[in-house]
Parts: sequence; structure tokens; C-alpha cells
Amino acid sequence: MKLLLDETPYQSLPSLVMKIGMNEALFLQQLHYRSLMSKNVRDGYKWVYNSYEGWRTEFPYWSADTIRRIIRKLEKGGWIISAVYNRMKIDNTKWYRVNYAHEELRALQLAVVERKSCIGDEGKNTQMDLANLHKPITKEFKITTKNKEYVEKNLDIIASVIDYLNQKINKKYKVHSKTTNRLLNERISEGYTVDDFKAVINIKTAQWLNDPTFCMYLRPSTLFSSTKFESYLNEVTLEVPVNEIRKVGGYRAPKLDYGEGGPVNGL
Repeated sequence: MKLLLDETPYQSLPSLVMKIGMNEALFLQQLHYRSLMSKNVRDGYKWVYNSYEGWRTEFPYWSADTIRRIIRKLEKGGWIISAVYNRMKIDNTKWYRVNYAHEELRALQLAVVERKSCIGDEGKNTQMDLANLHKPITKEFKITTKNKEYVEKNLDIIASVIDYLNQKINKKYKVHSKTTNRLLNERISEGYTVDDFKAVINIKTAQWLNDPTFCMYLRPSTLFSSTKFESYLNEVTLEVPVNEIRKVGGYRAPKLDYGEGGPVNGL
């Protein structure tokens, strides 16, 4: 019978589960494990940086709303402490750490230590305190860390591009949209720069902004798509090269004189 042994079992103190609940105890344990490996030190403490969706990578059976409720309960009870240390003001992703000074947590750990002393050497493996639970609940730590670094690196580029697009077309596209982030991250990974994105925005707004039929396509899903972006960037509008469009901030059609004189282009 290996059905119940194929995966690493979850670890949590029964006394902690009784105190705060199963979900909260599991989250607290994983946060403790992540803290041990964290290199994010602020104000003398190790912190774990993650979004609600990021936590879902480690707890795929919970919804983002469930994770939010768990975290809020732990914050309200003082079991964890949260803060924001992000470099960019638009990045509201929270940082977390276990509050090891929590009175009830310290009492639980002390009780476990006392029970271990009473049990003796033969029973040492039957009881574990929080500090000795070093194994992760999942195996997704490296993936989560990699994704965090990837998103953090490109966030300033994405914010700059979307802000520029919103200014040009007077819209309110969100920087943290999943679809928008995916498209921009894909183009960034292909080597495109902020100037390239702005050049495409300038080209297409010059062509479409005042066109009732095409203005609806001035959106991230069209401008930054894998099938369109390169061709948009390489467009030459009335022989104006892309680098010139970048400099002037957009293409302006020349004024044509239809006053006195002969026919224009034979018309």
C-alpha cells in the first residue's frame, strides 16, 4: 500500500492547528520554510515577497480569495507581519514574515519542547517544534522565486509602456492585467525595448486614433501580439523611418494644398 506515501506529507503541529485552523497552520508552516531560504532582509528580518496569485503556485487547491482570507486572519491575529518594501510605487505586492515573538506561538513551541523532554529519547521523533519543520509543503519554491525575479525585472518596462499607451489614447488599461503582462513579457524576452513599444504605439495611434473603424484596435492585445508586433514596428508610414517616429513622438501627416493649381496626382 503506497497510495498514501507517494507524496511528501504535510507537516504541522496539531496544537497549532487547534489554535488557528488547518489552512492557517499550513500557510504559516510554508511561510516559515520560505523565510529560512529568503535573502530579502529588511529592518533586521527575513521577508518573503509574494502576491496572492503567486501563493497559488504553492497552494493550487486554494483560490486567491481563500489565500487572501487566510493571510488576513493571520495578520489580524498577529501570527504574521506584512509590509511593502517594493521599489516601485505601483507595485503593491506585500512582504511577509512569521512573528516568532507572538506570545501564543512562543507558548506552543515551549510546550512542545517540554513534552519532548518528558517523552525522552525514544519519543524524540514523535514531536516537532516549528523551528525543526524545514521541509516545504510543495516543490514549487524554485519556480516561484524564478517567476518573482522575472516579473520584478520587467515591471518597470511594462508600467512605462502601459502608462504611455493610456496617455496617447486616453484609456485606463491596467499594468497588472494577466494578458497584458504575458504579451509584454513575451516581447521583452524577444529583445524588444521600451522605445520599440512606444514606436509601435506612435505608429498605430497616428493611423487609427481618429478612425472610427480601427480605433478599437488600439489595445494591448492587438498592439503587442506575437503575430502583429514585429510587422507594426517595421512599418514605414509615408517613408518616415521608425527611429524618426520615436524622436518626434508620433507621425503627423503632411498638409496638402488643394487650392489653386493643377490636378493632384492626376485626379
